[in-house]
Amino acid sequence: MIIDSLLDTDLYKFTMMQVALHHFPAAQVEYRFTCRTPGLDLARHIDAIEREIAHLCSLRFRANELDYLRGLRFIKSDFIDFLGLFQLNRKAVLLAPARDAAGRETGGIDLRIQGPWLHTILFEVPLLAIVNEVYFRHAVPEPDLDLGRKRLQDKAAALRQPGLEGVRIADYGTRRRYSKHWHDEVLRTLKSSLGAQLAGTSNVMYAMRHGLTPLGTMAHEYLQACQALGPRLRDSQTFALETWAQEYRGDLGIALSDVYGLQAFLRDFDLYFCKLFDGARHDSGDPVAWGEALIAHYQRHRIDPRTKTLVFSDALTVERVIELYRLFHGRAQVAFGIGTHLTHDLGHAPAQMVIKMVRCNGQPVAKISDSPGKNQVLDPAYIAYLREVFDIPPQAVLPEAEPEGG
Repeated sequence: MIIDSLLDTDLYKFTMMQVALHHFPAAQVEYRFTCRTPGLDLARHIDAIEREIAHLCSLRFRANELDYLRGLRFIKSDFIDFLGLFQLNRKAVLLAPARDAAGRETGGIDLRIQGPWLHTILFEVPLLAIVNEVYFRHAVPEPDLDLGRKRLQDKAAALRQPGLEGVRIADYGTRRRYSKHWHDEVLRTLKSSLGAQLAGTSNVMYAMRHGLTPLGTMAHEYLQACQALGPRLRDSQTFALETWAQEYRGDLGIALSDVYGLQAFLRDFDLYFCKLFDGARHDSGDPVAWGEALIAHYQRHRIDPRTKTLVFSDALTVERVIELYRLFHGRAQVAFGIGTHLTHDLGHAPAQMVIKMVRCNGQPVAKISDSPGKNQVLDPAYIAYLREVFDIPPQAVLPEAEPEGG
């Protein structure tokens, strides 16, 4: 089976889940799957996906896995006790062939997750890994692994060039990996080739297996959920950051900057938050403009940007990492999370699949990023209201069609 451990997911799922347990245990949510790559026939694989989901929902945390999580200083003992009883509920996942307005099957899948946030948050990453691997094991049954290994070694060699000793990359590629076996080989190769230049991985299972540092803080869904959970919409971003700081007391101090676009983030990321958080993460828009804006923002608040971390994680390649490192090294601390370019670079085009939260407590929630193609929009009226509240220019919102799954 594709997923054999509930640790085979990203660290930020656990960090957000702990916040949900302590602050929002009754929150109800809905997630939806979207395939941004046109023409993929996913519906033909529904039976295989169903079997994988059934297996996923049979898994429980093993004693050694709980011990590993207990060893992370920001994970609290009551959360470990909760995970010891935890099991994903198959009834929370709705899977069917996607249909158009006339009721005709499109070849895609309609995949939705509904239920308590606390009990559904761990579905997203393994479900994406399942759909990707099921699809590609049929679409590309014999990938060019030798080409993939050569490309991987070339990437490691590029990062070992003189002057790049300070570059540190992390693996963020679980959800779109070609397969779990290839993911494992990528990490083993990078660990032996890069040494300390491999900062770690977002995948908790492989961090445990290979003695790597598990990395991650918060995802978009956390700030989106706070649109419904906070006292009022305009304060939802500051409410999310404040609640996070209350939970982690100085740990996990990287703020996500693009749920409402950079300018709205900077308006809320005042002197208090600049001092409270260690830095911010870029996940959409122009990374150079973003980095320059963050540095200028810190300087305006009389904070030395060299004491803060800029984390870049949007569709990175090794070449882009080197470019950004040379631009910002010495001006701020920099870190890089690389996903698909590491775990799905085998000579064929990977698929762009996502699962996003679309409702919380019955209310629409949305992300309006600095890359309009990444926006997830189901309710235009809500988006118009969100845009007005956060003073987001109309050109920053180019909604996608309601997802049909492929």
